[in-house]
Amino acid sequence: MKTFSIGRTIMVALITVYSALCLLPMLLVLMISVTDEDAILKNGYSLFPEKFSLYAYKLIFTGGSQVLRSYGISIFVTVVGTALAILITAMAGYTLANKNVKSRNVLALYFFITMIFSAGIVPWYLMNRALGLTDNILALIIPSLLFSPFNLFLVRNFMSGIPDSLRESATIDGAGDITIAFRIYLPLCKPVLATIALFYGLDYWNNWWNAIMLIDSKDLYPLQFMLLQMQSEISMLNEMSMLAGSSDAKLPTEAVKMATAVVTIGPIIFLYPYLQKYFVKGLVIGSVKG
Repeated sequence: MKTFSIGRTIMVALITVYSALCLLPMLLVLMISVTDEDAILKNGYSLFPEKFSLYAYKLIFTGGSQVLRSYGISIFVTVVGTALAILITAMAGYTLANKNVKSRNVLALYFFITMIFSAGIVPWYLMNRALGLTDNILALIIPSLLFSPFNLFLVRNFMSGIPDSLRESATIDGAGDITIAFRIYLPLCKPVLATIALFYGLDYWNNWWNAIMLIDSKDLYPLQFMLLQMQSEISMLNEMSMLAGSSDAKLPTEAVKMATAVVTIGPIIFLYPYLQKYFVKGLVIGSVKG
């Protein structure tokens, strides 16, 4: 039987209040997205809308095939890109954690330099064009595929905490590095791999830069870029209407912004609970070991 504890009760109460405060902005965004634009302009943001309206969502999903296509492209790019990025990062992390690799410190320094120095946008763009990464689905995956040095060192530090005796025993039994990596190290690294999966997944899902720079066909627009364009067009139409002195009703700029946030953040909200149990463990252990 659990005994009553004042300290535990206070802690639970504080965590509950903090959780409610964290949910409040998300709830506010949701309520504004279903509020009539005139009510927003009159009363500002409110948790209790004076007048409900789904016009912002109707505007976003007008010509719904394009939105669904963009959703599919974003999901495909996120899943494929994240899986490949995790594989590359895990293999690089295993190499740097393997004490049998003589040049691993030099390689680590090479990767570290990329965290400090960058070639810039122009060489990046020219290289993508030279590789044929323009106006195709690979242009949304490969330019962001190279692993983040931060994620690499996170994985390397986590793997460095795995006893070398496991690798030595497997080597004696005749196992090669590929077998050791996939049969021993990667299963033990689920926490840190889940952590970097969340990082890579967020980067791919929110990436609109590659589409701006490398994509011309509307059929290849990811969700973020398509909604960004839609917001820009709505703002432009409202400004033109104001300059022309039109008395027509304004398009729901504020409501569309919030509806866009709801549409884009949905998949990430559903993904995080599945990775939560690994996230903190992988981030903390991976950052202090080594």
